[in-house]
Amino acid sequence: MSQLEKKAGLLRRTSSSKKPLKEKVVLMYDEIFAKEDPAKNNSRFWDELFLMKVNLEYLEAKLESLDGDEVMKIKDNINSLFHHCVQALAEEHQIKVVNALQTLCALFRGVHQKNKSASGFDIINMLVGFDKAELRMKDLMESLDNLLCGEGSESLKALCLKLLLCLVTVTDNISQNTILEYVMINSIFEAILQILSDVSTRGQHGYDAVVLLALLVNYRKYESVNPYIVKLSIVDDEPTLDGMGLVVGQALTEYNRQYKDKEEENHGGFFSTLTSMVGSMFIADADEKLSVQTNEAILLALYEAVHLNRNFITVLAQSHPEIDIPTTPITPVPTTPTTPLGTTPLSMDMMNSSELPLDPNLQTSNLLITFLKYSSIVMQDTKDEHRLNSARLCLIILTCITEDQCVCVCVCLTCVLCIQPMRHRKKAAEKNVPSRPLVCAVLDLMVEFIVTHMMKDFPMDLYMRCVQVIHKLICYQKKCRIRLHYTWRELWSALINLLKFLLSNETVLLAKHNIFHLALLVVNLFNMFITYGDTFLPTSNSYDELYYEIVRMHQIFDNLYCMVLRVSTNAGQWKEPASKVTHSLVNVRAIINHFNPKIESYAAVNHISQLSEDQVNTPLMMSQDTLMSVTSTMMSQQAFYDVTTCLLGMS
Repeated sequence: MSQLEKKAGLLRRTSSSKKPLKEKVVLMYDEIFAKEDPAKNNSRFWDELFLMKVNLEYLEAKLESLDGDEVMKIKDNINSLFHHCVQALAEEHQIKVVNALQTLCALFRGVHQKNKSASGFDIINMLVGFDKAELRMKDLMESLDNLLCGEGSESLKALCLKLLLCLVTVTDNISQNTILEYVMINSIFEAILQILSDVSTRGQHGYDAVVLLALLVNYRKYESVNPYIVKLSIVDDEPTLDGMGLVVGQALTEYNRQYKDKEEENHGGFFSTLTSMVGSMFIADADEKLSVQTNEAILLALYEAVHLNRNFITVLAQSHPEIDIPTTPITPVPTTPTTPLGTTPLSMDMMNSSELPLDPNLQTSNLLITFLKYSSIVMQDTKDEHRLNSARLCLIILTCITEDQCVCVCVCLTCVLCIQPMRHRKKAAEKNVPSRPLVCAVLDLMVEFIVTHMMKDFPMDLYMRCVQVIHKLICYQKKCRIRLHYTWRELWSALINLLKFLLSNETVLLAKHNIFHLALLVVNLFNMFITYGDTFLPTSNSYDELYYEIVRMHQIFDNLYCMVLRVSTNAGQWKEPASKVTHSLVNVRAIINHFNPKIESYAAVNHISQLSEDQVNTPLMMSQDTLMSVTSTMMSQQAFYDVTTCLLGMS
């Protein structure tokens, strides 16, 4: 039977000699869409309707075929259908409950799909009847709450969550979904938490519950008081928070696993041999094949948990064995509408156990490590808008996490990021990676992003967030006087190359972005290292390396100074921001002006045309004490103000 015939509810093909035979449930739907009361001639109409299997395609198609005026003509019948669906949810007969849930899904989607331009109040009137909406929605939410919290079948609980997800996602903008006002009044927050805290229900319904909570939290969050925001912010129940963390962690782990599987598949066999023979020119093509569908829904849930609930920060750092979880088939549930948002429940075997098996041979991981790996994959390719938004959300989450940096600093675990292969480097080996504070992995991720995204379609907002994350981490190191053993030279080199890119593309970038704000943040990072580096740099040699990099790349800083001086002395929209960069360069220029003559003198005296790093460090070490006094006196009040303003603005 063709799809068209199924959609029309036909039981047999049409022919010239026989009339098309329709399902009984389809005939009953047709009665509902007539103007008369379908129960007028059959008092058992509604009881019989919910005993028959729902034809979702036909019901939704019928609703979508009606315009607003036609819907209003049969509004009483649709209101009656909604009312009897809600009543059927209280039935003991599970078939009736299942059919009622599916019918409600079709009602919500069908009415909204055809009447997208209608106001929220008109939609409520079409579905429920405005005069009875409060009572009907209260009964609906109470029935769903009882089904979710009761001891009924897991299939029913799954359908309840699907219905709620359908209700939440019927509009493109969740804040325009006026019917959610009733979901705010009749909260199901406790039911969602119960699912997440219980080991058995979390394994089967945790994913949908977490996504549903994340969506409800975003309903008019900046326009009115959202009870879900208030309640989520004060949750301190450890099993509930751990359950939420396990659901998010498993979803991200599944993404990382899929990426790893594709990577191994694309780097094996003939393709790998051909790539090795011809060279790295095929790397870009290979990377395109590694694209895996990102999961913004679970990222949104992680953001809301980290942003709203400070107790969730501890969940990020809880260690557990890193095990590869095989994907197992999910127990089938009764036929339901297409899952909203295109999300699919993942294998949740790991979450079905409150305790994980410990094995000394297993790698140790946590939610933060899993998230960093996920971010390193997503940030590799931001050319399309979908992945760009996903990378932006990852950086926003990192910004929230770095506000409580003790998690990153104190937890010493192994974190292997997914680093994109490039022409000038090979893929990093993942074996025998030493354990180190996770702040090092965060810094690695930020450096990688800076190095790999300098392109004409410049993602300015992502770079701003990236540099701000680095700022926050360094501020914490300074505040707590934590000497972090990190390869700082890679960070300095990346930042200097970023300034070089801004200078080289000044004309193109200024037409779209305020590049002076980003340049100011980068220069102030160097001011932090110069002025306060003695509180967090691991050794005195680190200062030598810092000065060496600044002096070695002095031409970039000189060019930057000339550019901002030129802009700041001319009238224009960039005069003030360029002037701030001019003031912030005081320390860097003091170092360059102090050391350059001494290095040139050293080279002339020793008759050396090209100095090695060790030879350059000789005059640097001889003059370092003098320079510290020079920089401390030459740092103007304006430069200090710029540093302080940036740091306060990011705290």
